[in-house]
Amino acid sequence: MGLLDKIGDASKGLTDKTKSISEANNLKRKILYEEERIVEIFTDIGKKYYKNPNEDPANLKVLCDDIDTRRRRIKKMRFELNGIRGYKICPKCDAEVNERFQFCGRCGARLPDMEDDDFMSLEPNDYYTESSNQFFNADSNQNY
Repeated sequence: MGLLDKIGDASKGLTDKTKSISEANNLKRKILYEEERIVEIFTDIGKKYYKNPNEDPANLKVLCDDIDTRRRRIKKMRFELNGIRGYKICPKCDAEVNERFQFCGRCGARLPDMEDDDFMSLEPNDYYTESSNQFFNADSNQNY
Protein backbone atom coordinates (compact mmCIF):
# COMPACT_ATOMS: atom_id res chain seq x y z
CA MET A 1 0.00 0.00 0.00
CA GLY A 2 1.50 3.26 -1.10
CA LEU A 3 1.46 6.64 0.53
CA LEU A 4 -1.28 7.87 -1.81
CA ASP A 5 -3.46 4.88 -0.87
CA LYS A 6 -3.02 5.66 2.84
CA ILE A 7 -3.87 9.32 2.26
CA GLY A 8 -6.90 8.28 0.21
CA ASP A 9 -8.10 5.94 2.98
CA ALA A 10 -7.62 8.62 5.64
CA SER A 11 -9.46 11.14 3.48
CA LYS A 12 -12.34 8.70 2.92
CA GLY A 13 -12.57 8.03 6.67
CA LEU A 14 -12.67 11.75 7.40
CA THR A 15 -15.32 12.29 4.72
CA ASP A 16 -17.46 9.47 6.18
CA LYS A 17 -17.10 10.92 9.68
CA THR A 18 -18.03 14.41 8.46
CA LYS A 19 -21.07 12.97 6.68
CA SER A 20 -22.15 11.15 9.86
CA ILE A 21 -21.81 14.32 11.92
CA SER A 22 -23.84 16.23 9.34
CA GLU A 23 -26.56 13.55 9.31
CA ALA A 24 -26.65 13.50 13.12
CA ASN A 25 -26.99 17.28 13.31
CA ASN A 26 -29.74 17.22 10.69
CA LEU A 27 -31.67 14.58 12.67
CA LYS A 28 -31.25 16.59 15.88
CA ARG A 29 -32.72 19.67 14.17
CA LYS A 30 -35.66 17.66 12.85
CA ILE A 31 -36.32 16.11 16.28
CA LEU A 32 -36.23 19.52 17.93
CA TYR A 33 -38.69 20.88 15.34
CA GLU A 34 -41.13 18.01 15.95
CA GLU A 35 -40.85 18.41 19.73
CA GLU A 36 -41.53 22.15 19.49
CA ARG A 37 -44.51 21.52 17.25
CA ILE A 38 -45.93 18.96 19.73
CA VAL A 39 -45.78 21.58 22.50
CA GLU A 40 -47.61 24.03 20.18
CA ILE A 41 -50.31 21.44 19.43
CA PHE A 42 -50.83 20.76 23.15
CA THR A 43 -51.28 24.52 23.55
CA ASP A 44 -53.79 24.56 20.67
CA ILE A 45 -55.77 21.76 22.34
CA GLY A 46 -55.85 23.70 25.60
CA LYS A 47 -56.94 26.92 23.88
CA LYS A 48 -59.70 25.16 21.96
CA TYR A 49 -61.01 23.53 25.12
CA TYR A 50 -60.71 26.73 27.14
CA LYS A 51 -62.66 28.74 24.57
CA ASN A 52 -65.28 26.05 24.18
CA PRO A 53 -65.40 23.23 26.78
CA ASN A 54 -68.10 21.61 24.63
CA GLU A 55 -65.76 21.46 21.60
CA ASP A 56 -66.52 18.59 19.25
CA PRO A 57 -64.16 15.77 20.36
CA ALA A 58 -63.48 14.98 16.69
CA ASN A 59 -61.77 18.37 16.33
CA LEU A 60 -59.51 17.62 19.28
CA LYS A 61 -58.85 14.07 18.04
CA VAL A 62 -57.35 15.45 14.83
CA LEU A 63 -54.83 17.37 16.91
CA CYS A 64 -54.13 14.33 19.11
CA ASP A 65 -53.53 12.20 16.02
CA ASP A 66 -51.09 14.84 14.75
CA ILE A 67 -49.16 14.60 18.04
CA ASP A 68 -48.97 10.80 17.74
CA THR A 69 -47.74 11.04 14.14
CA ARG A 70 -45.00 13.43 15.25
CA ARG A 71 -44.09 11.20 18.21
CA ARG A 72 -43.63 8.27 15.81
CA ARG A 73 -41.40 10.41 13.58
CA ILE A 74 -39.32 11.37 16.62
CA LYS A 75 -39.03 7.73 17.69
CA LYS A 76 -37.76 6.74 14.25
CA MET A 77 -35.34 9.67 14.04
CA ARG A 78 -33.94 8.95 17.52
CA PHE A 79 -33.38 5.33 16.50
CA GLU A 80 -31.56 6.50 13.36
CA LEU A 81 -29.52 9.03 15.37
CA ASN A 82 -28.46 6.36 17.84
CA GLY A 83 -27.56 4.11 14.89
CA ILE A 84 -25.22 6.81 13.57
CA ARG A 85 -23.67 6.90 17.03
CA GLY A 86 -23.37 3.08 16.98
CA TYR A 87 -25.80 2.05 19.70
CA LYS A 88 -29.39 1.24 20.61
CA ILE A 89 -31.23 2.26 23.78
CA CYS A 90 -32.72 -0.54 25.87
CA PRO A 91 -36.49 0.02 26.23
CA LYS A 92 -36.49 -1.46 29.76
CA CYS A 93 -33.42 0.02 31.50
CA ASP A 94 -32.31 2.81 29.10
CA ALA A 95 -28.80 1.34 28.77
CA GLU A 96 -26.76 2.19 25.67
CA VAL A 97 -26.00 -1.10 23.90
CA ASN A 98 -23.83 -1.67 20.83
CA GLU A 99 -26.07 -1.71 17.76
CA ARG A 100 -24.82 -5.17 16.75
CA PHE A 101 -26.53 -6.80 19.73
CA GLN A 102 -30.14 -7.94 19.87
CA PHE A 103 -30.41 -8.12 23.67
CA CYS A 104 -29.42 -5.76 26.47
CA GLY A 105 -26.29 -6.76 28.37
CA ARG A 106 -27.59 -5.13 31.56
CA CYS A 107 -31.17 -6.45 31.88
CA GLY A 108 -31.51 -8.99 29.03
CA ALA A 109 -34.44 -7.25 27.31
CA ARG A 110 -34.81 -7.57 23.56
CA LEU A 111 -33.55 -4.42 21.85
CA PRO A 112 -35.76 -2.53 19.39
CA ASP A 113 -35.43 -3.01 15.66
CA MET A 114 -37.14 -0.82 13.06
CA GLU A 115 -38.26 -4.00 11.27
CA ASP A 116 -40.32 -5.13 14.28
CA ASP A 117 -44.10 -4.98 13.78
CA ASP A 118 -44.54 -3.04 17.01
CA PHE A 119 -41.59 -0.67 16.54
CA MET A 120 -43.84 2.33 15.85
CA SER A 121 -46.14 1.70 18.83
CA LEU A 122 -46.16 4.48 21.42
CA GLU A 123 -46.20 4.51 25.18
CA PRO A 124 -49.73 5.74 26.02
CA ASN A 125 -48.97 8.37 28.67
CA ASP A 126 -45.42 9.43 27.96
CA TYR A 127 -45.14 12.78 26.18
CA TYR A 128 -41.69 14.20 26.49
CA THR A 129 -39.17 16.37 24.75
CA GLU A 130 -35.76 14.85 25.27
CA SER A 131 -33.84 17.82 23.86
CA SER A 132 -34.87 20.16 26.62
CA ASN A 133 -35.45 17.52 29.33
CA GLN A 134 -39.05 18.58 29.72
CA PHE A 135 -41.48 15.84 30.63
CA PHE A 136 -45.21 15.84 30.05
CA ASN A 137 -47.25 13.09 31.64
CA ALA A 138 -50.84 12.76 30.48
CA ASP A 139 -51.85 11.26 33.84
CA SER A 140 -50.05 13.82 35.98
CA ASN A 141 -51.90 15.12 39.04
CA GLN A 142 -49.44 17.97 39.41
CA ASN A 143 -50.98 21.38 39.99
CA TYR A 144 -49.39 24.35 38.24
